Amino acid sequence: MNEVVVAESVGKTYGDTVALDGVDLTVAEGEVFGLIGPNGAGKTTLIRALTGTTPVTGEIRVFGSEPAAVDADRIGLLPQSFSPPARLTARELIDYYAGLYETARDTEAVLADVGLSEDADSWYETLSGGQQRRVCVGTALVNDPDLLFLDEPTTGIDPAGRRSLWELLESLAAGGTTVVLTSHSMAEVQRLSDRVGLLQDGQLVAVGTPSTLIADHGGTSRLVIGTETGHAAAEALGTAGFSATASQAEVVVDGVSPVDIGEAVDVLSAAGISYDSLTWTEPSLEDVYLQLTGESFEGAATPGASVVSEESTESPTPSVDSAATGGEK
Repeated sequence: MNEVVVAESVGKTYGDTVALDGVDLTVAEGEVFGLIGPNGAGKTTLIRALTGTTPVTGEIRVFGSEPAAVDADRIGLLPQSFSPPARLTARELIDYYAGLYETARDTEAVLADVGLSEDADSWYETLSGGQQRRVCVGTALVNDPDLLFLDEPTTGIDPAGRRSLWELLESLAAGGTTVVLTSHSMAEVQRLSDRVGLLQDGQLVAVGTPSTLIADHGGTSRLVIGTETGHAAAEALGTAGFSATASQAEVVVDGVSPVDIGEAVDVLSAAGISYDSLTWTEPSLEDVYLQLTGESFEGAATPGASVVSEESTESPTPSVDSAATGGEK
């Protein structure tokens, strides 16, 4: 597959601060590449470097040329911070940015894509934060780019709106658009990305498909048992061959598949141990992030969590529905 973006040994410093430190990266045609990392890791600087808006050391090629030499019609960019004229309507803003290109998409079609057809004649300043961000996404799509850079595209957008934009980005990628995406939404990165790069201290410390990164760094699935007799429960489960660790109010059992949950509950029942809840999770990109950076992923909800039972019980075996077999992806 053709390589749309190639970066080799890319570096950037601001005085004594190293923002990028020898970054090597390739993004293929039609690929969605998710870029994650702590605040200050260099994500936005890397986006600026790849779009030719900040000078760097090393070499960058976009469509085989230096970024600044690429036809602007081929690239769409949504910066993390973007403040268009507040006294223009959503329709006027899309029209304005469409006018910057030799060819552009139909304004009404773009408004429909980002879910703003009904609010198209509202001033930007009167729109909600999420609606404003949708307008900004629309300005990045108006030229129908071959390569789309999105820096935190769904910030402030409600869950329904996020899913709608995810579907839009998936359809763009399916049509051959290459997307480079940064996000603090783990569900967003895990759902959309073909590959993910984790940037820390200006270096890409891990790159791979979400499933590969999870397998290599995410750990194992686990069952969390809420119980007031944690140490007794852990002892009983350990005797039965489970890897269980107790705290004051719960037991964490590592390496538990959905089919093992019933056996674990049977062990508790046989030992006369009651529990308040059972929650089964499989590892996710959030676990990868935590393992490699030592930090929690900002604003992340853990994909793959399934509350199996919330009622205190001593013996019944809870059923595990299909939701317990994995997260959203």
